[in-house]
Amino acid sequence: MTVLVLTRAMMDATADLVITELSKRGVPVVRLDPADFPQHLAISSRIGPGAQSWEGLWRGRYRDLRLGDVTAVYYRRPGPFRLHDGLSPEDARWAREEALAGFGGVLSALPCIWVNHPYRNAVADIAPYALATAARCGLHVPRTLITNDPQAAREFVAALPGGAAAYKPLAAAGPIGPDGQQSAVWTSRVTVDGLTDAVALTAHLFQEWIDKQHEVRVTAVGNRLFAAEIHAGSPASRIDFRRDYDSLTYRPCEVPDTIAVGVRSLMRALSLRYVALDLLVGHDDTWYLVDVNPGGQFGFIPDLRDPITHALADLLGGTRR
Repeated sequence: MTVLVLTRAMMDATADLVITELSKRGVPVVRLDPADFPQHLAISSRIGPGAQSWEGLWRGRYRDLRLGDVTAVYYRRPGPFRLHDGLSPEDARWAREEALAGFGGVLSALPCIWVNHPYRNAVADIAPYALATAARCGLHVPRTLITNDPQAAREFVAALPGGAAAYKPLAAAGPIGPDGQQSAVWTSRVTVDGLTDAVALTAHLFQEWIDKQHEVRVTAVGNRLFAAEIHAGSPASRIDFRRDYDSLTYRPCEVPDTIAVGVRSLMRALSLRYVALDLLVGHDDTWYLVDVNPGGQFGFIPDLRDPITHALADLLGGTRR
């Protein structure tokens, strides 16, 4: 058996936690960065009469991978393919599509445990789909509007309690800056006065502003749930806790039965084995689901770091599914 970890070569502390735990248990692990393809990774994959899946040996920069040995894949943060610098823009586009279809297609067909399969992650990352699915699964979703109509946005926000909404990007990836680097777009609190006609330029998501007691991060691994309250210690982190991690305090908590049922139903509906959910707890103790993160990190909550790492190692190592 081999656990394949698909992530960048460096700067993935979450993957490092799981790889270390699997190694302690004696589980063979191959860490592979798709960014090494095609310049530093040679793939050969075969299928034919009598075969039920792709087989072959992939020769990487540091480790080789025998496809038939893979029993689980941990899909974390794979880097983009790095193509040869000499390709024209047109040839580079074609080569990237071929790489995705060949490299990605062979991996996606492996009949093993996926945490999570990239196709499932892609669907769960579509915020409108994930929120609608969560609502059908019985989870409370704040009143939400997706629009490019400035007037509709103003009317929606004006009608909300307190006349304020949370604005957040629909896509996980932020815009590319002048330096070529991707920038983060944080959740922000908006009122009618802050809404301009620029809303018309693209789709925007506005969500009812919940006057919360605190947030809760619920991390689900298989059928196991891990939860912690997140208490903001600064104005910035109260709007979006990612803005100021140093001000946060955490407290492990129990997940109410109704929420647990909804979370497990959501995982089945989205075909996920792992998901991190962000919920807001209102002053009336209602839990509101605001974000679905199929690849969310967990290491920033100290008391849950080891339990979640062990649960993932159980799942990937075949101890529990």
